[in-house]
Amino acid sequence: MSESDRQKTDAASAKGVRSILIGVVVNALLVGVKLLSGIFGNSYALIADAMESALDILSSLIVYSGLRIGARPADHDHPYGHGKAEALAAMAVAISLLAAAVGLAIQSVREIMLPHRAPEAFTLVVLVVVVIGKFILGRYVGEVGEDIQSTSVTADAWHHHSDALTSGAAFVGIALALTMGKGYESADAWAALAACAIIAFNGVRILRTAGAEVMDTAAPYQVEEQVRKTAGEVEGVVRIEKCRIRKYGLKLVVDLHVQVDANLTVARGHEIAHKVKDALLASSLKIEDALIHIEPARPDDPSLSVRNTQQ
Repeated sequence: MSESDRQKTDAASAKGVRSILIGVVVNALLVGVKLLSGIFGNSYALIADAMESALDILSSLIVYSGLRIGARPADHDHPYGHGKAEALAAMAVAISLLAAAVGLAIQSVREIMLPHRAPEAFTLVVLVVVVIGKFILGRYVGEVGEDIQSTSVTADAWHHHSDALTSGAAFVGIALALTMGKGYESADAWAALAACAIIAFNGVRILRTAGAEVMDTAAPYQVEEQVRKTAGEVEGVVRIEKCRIRKYGLKLVVDLHVQVDANLTVARGHEIAHKVKDALLASSLKIEDALIHIEPARPDDPSLSVRNTQQ
């Protein structure tokens, strides 16, 4: 990995860390606001929302740790780097979301079964501010995650969006309790219960994405096609046989089998391999490393499909 690439990776990691720390500060403020409003405003939905925001802080710190560890260079014990820490952090966030959904659902059911007073009207104003703030924060963190191709930062963005959704559900529940009157006092608890389903859905979604990365699931078809096209345009390349790509932290790792003229010298084949690697590393794709395997071209090989051929 060149010094330039290392600087780009460090910059991407720093950008992700900055977005996470902003989220931690915002969530810390929201926990206090929600908790006090829920206690004095007699709203379990707001108290549950405060608990979810507190869990957001823990999740963000996990993502922060994953980014910091994932940005470390390769060493003797980790010759391929520490990129998997980023995906593991995303899995931890997903599991925390699922745990929050279960815990809040259990408490919501308890609140529904217990008679209690209707929430205070001022809690609606608090929730409007919370929803707007969390939506803006989630969008910002999500854009950062997409820009640096970070699974864990994207997962953290979904955590913020989930918080906005639970706050929105709480708003609906409290509004119903206030407008419908007697018999609807537990509407905010029902709203909290409905929000649990949304939280659980996002948890499963994030867990699947992070799990796929840990299991080295193949990169999207479009990415593979771009890798094949870039490598195939290098002078001396006859065909691209095998192409394996996996996401490793914020970067991609490529394993490519390139066919060249069988009559070329070993030195010439080695030169072509270096040119292919240089072309891939210089491409718009965020490729950290590429292993190029040179093979003699076999023009009559029937196993090579049209998709696997780059003239």
